[in-house]
Amino acid sequence: MSLKDFFYGIQDIADAVMFQPLDGIRAWELENWWGANFMTWLFTLIGFVAFIYWMKELKTFNDNNEEDRSQISHSFLGKDSDLSRS
Repeated sequence: MSLKDFFYGIQDIADAVMFQPLDGIRAWELENWWGANFMTWLFTLIGFVAFIYWMKELKTFNDNNEEDRSQISHSFLGKDSDLSRS
């Protein structure tokens, strides 16, 4: 068995097994666009819910003043910078 046969084996596995569900979705898209894109809509919904949850948590921490805001990355971003004094 040569190295070339090894890589052809990987190609055969990918084509016959791993990409088979994607081929089915591609064929299904011609009949039902919404059904074929169900996973896209699901992941979009999960991302949107996670974003809303994260923003709610950040607002909770901000309202409780739990964040240490004494450190600033640049002098011009903080209240004690030289530019804000002038």
